[in-house]
Amino acid sequence: MSTERVNPPHLSPPAGFSHAVVATGTCVVFLAGQTALDTDGKVVGEGLVEQFERALTNLLGALTAAGGTPADLARVTVYATDVADYRTRAAELGGIWRRLAGRNYPAMAVVQVVRLWDEEALVELDGFAVLP
Repeated sequence: MSTERVNPPHLSPPAGFSHAVVATGTCVVFLAGQTALDTDGKVVGEGLVEQFERALTNLLGALTAAGGTPADLARVTVYATDVADYRTRAAELGGIWRRLAGRNYPAMAVVQVVRLWDEEALVELDGFAVLP
């Protein structure tokens, strides 16, 4: 796969995301929403940071199982039950992202939701990737 991150100078500088990703490849992988579920189906992590790390680990695990890598991510949507808390912890969350997924940021959005499928879940990530 080849990707080109597009960040036009007339838009605000992106921090932790790309404004657009042009991806060419032969296979598109759609990634279901992942929360901080452990292998027993229980939400783990007391706060947003811990749950974000587990949800991202789960998302990347699904991507790896499908034959992809973090660099193949073209789009990720983050659903948070408290966007203000997400913004407050953005530096920590960004550090987790860089450690687990690197610096090839996909196009992203953060959306506040009233609640997620599991009531204890604070964050969910979904997305899609384009593989070679």
